[in-house]
Amino acid sequence: MTSAAYEGSPADIAAARDLARAFLTTVQADHGVPVSERVMGVVQLVVSELVTNACKHAPGPCLVDLELSGNSVGIAVWDTTPVLPVAKAADPGRVGQHGLEIVMAVCQGFEVHREPVGKRITASVMLADDPGGDVAGRSPV
Repeated sequence: MTSAAYEGSPADIAAARDLARAFLTTVQADHGVPVSERVMGVVQLVVSELVTNACKHAPGPCLVDLELSGNSVGIAVWDTTPVLPVAKAADPGRVGQHGLEIVMAVCQGFEVHREPVGKRITASVMLADDPGGDVAGRSPV
């Protein structure tokens, strides 16, 4: 498991992406777990979107936890606001505010929980490139 605390500044978004990249590089080197470029990119994207939301919508610090859990990477981001995020309805004309939609589309698991202080968002990304025959790892509906 790798964890980091951030102050909530815009520079923290890039730092969190770097943390994700370093974590997956270590997973591959130390545990012999293959990590494709696609998985590397998806995990960095999810971390970036969740930390961006924390920096934009929650005053103060945020925490990022990354964990190898079986055949997936667990991503958790805690921030100070108890307000739970709500994904907006799909709108191709809307500029911005698609982060939560993106995260929910590329992750196999997504949960939001209120904590005694703030909230914690958890997501999981499969390490396999093509689980179940779908790029995002979800079964076709």
